[in-house]
Amino acid sequence: MLNVALKNIAGQTIGEVQLSESVFGIAPNPAVLHTYVKAYLANQRQGTQSALTRAEVSGGGKKPWRQKGTGQARQGSTRSPQWTHGGIVFAPKPRDYRLCLNKKVKRLAMKSALSDKALENEVIVFDNLALEAPKTKEMVKVLKNVDVCNALIVLPGRDETVERAAHNIAGVKTTYVGTLNPYDILKAKTLILTQDSLKMVEEVYC
Repeated sequence: MLNVALKNIAGQTIGEVQLSESVFGIAPNPAVLHTYVKAYLANQRQGTQSALTRAEVSGGGKKPWRQKGTGQARQGSTRSPQWTHGGIVFAPKPRDYRLCLNKKVKRLAMKSALSDKALENEVIVFDNLALEAPKTKEMVKVLKNVDVCNALIVLPGRDETVERAAHNIAGVKTTYVGTLNPYDILKAKTLILTQDSLKMVEEVYC
């Protein structure tokens, strides 16, 4: 069985929580994680880069000098790539970088990422994250209580108090159960869940 300590925001251990073996206890699959991360990063690209080829730059219609007799290399246009203001060789053009993964691969990647965090003892579960005010110092205090500086905080739903409190802390990111993804899990040093968000994650991926 996989058990982790249940903590309050003061950093005190108030109990124990059992993690689902089918979600947090599988053998992480590095190949699937690599495939997911590659696709995730590719899908973040806008693909709007564009440069002009020699056919698209303005000017260059006249041959700069005659073919022979000048002692210089023959040139047909002042917009050839070797000229200043010339076109770009193999100019980048708008394209779609998107890669598609099937549901089984995405699901396995998520379970692998969660299991990796559990295996490395990098999962913290709070009974709740009820802050007094949406202030950065309040969240800093909570993180200091559990000795964490780089974390992904998974919320069961919208919580403006927690989101605003964590927004300006470098290395700390908040997300919802519905938008949780393996890339963010792997990027964070520690995965922070509440009892409610843990229950929802296990319901989705069991």
